Amino acid sequence: MLVSAKEMLQKAKAGKYAVGQFNINNLEWTKAILATAQELNSPVILGVSEGAGKYMTGYKTVVGMVKGMLEEMNITVPVALHLDHGSYEGCLKCVEAGFSSIMFDGSHYPIEENIAKTTELVKICEEKGLSLEAEVGSIGGEEDGVVGAGEVADPKECKSIADLGVTMLAAGIGNIHGKYPANWKGLSFETLEEISKLTGDMPLVLHGGTGIPEDMIKKAISLGVAKINVNTECQLSFAQATREYIEAGKDQQGKGFDPRKLLAPGAEAIKQTVKEKMELFGSVNKA
Repeated sequence: MLVSAKEMLQKAKAGKYAVGQFNINNLEWTKAILATAQELNSPVILGVSEGAGKYMTGYKTVVGMVKGMLEEMNITVPVALHLDHGSYEGCLKCVEAGFSSIMFDGSHYPIEENIAKTTELVKICEEKGLSLEAEVGSIGGEEDGVVGAGEVADPKECKSIADLGVTMLAAGIGNIHGKYPANWKGLSFETLEEISKLTGDMPLVLHGGTGIPEDMIKKAISLGVAKINVNTECQLSFAQATREYIEAGKDQQGKGFDPRKLLAPGAEAIKQTVKEKMELFGSVNKA
């Protein structure tokens, strides 16, 4: 069954490791991530952007697919199904559809409006037993149509949002969605440390996990990051493996096109990516 991310992230914060959020886009991605989590005995968060939800025909379809897989694959590790960078309206739709966790991205609103909308969602999530992620300071780059300038969050604003009762907090500390440019200045650990001091036991979230050097990942975890999002790296590994398969001429097999064979190498590549990240984050055998 799907669970809230609250308990798994509280354990991660206390144990100085992080739970990986891996975004899903179809059946193959979901199956690969769940299989790897079960194999490594690691808790996992399945992220769904609003664009991916629409692509998969809607949030109810996503919930049905994931719940079916949990049962058919005999998944016993904790799994949260989480809306990634959701609008206020999108959050409400995911609550109705049966998600176990949501993220409200109010970072583009004035702080007063972000607080007001987050407050309403805190009430709803508490009633339903769902976990809620909030964001302060937009994340740089673009992910599925959501664009952020890469602001460094105001620690005092972070405390104002954390005090509302959210489960976890995503704070901009110079992280970027997608590939990091050559002139990237790195993460602002001074900001992260200040945010961590002001928010106490609140699990912090690091978006844009692709391309951040391992030593920065480990330092961020030591300063309170308990959830790290990975999407671009899965996209890249999936695309490369699929392209190599096609270029090798293996997609015809003399019998025409078989999508199951075409998508299998990409799914295996995602498994490897997820395994490497779970090991780096320290979540193996933490289920």
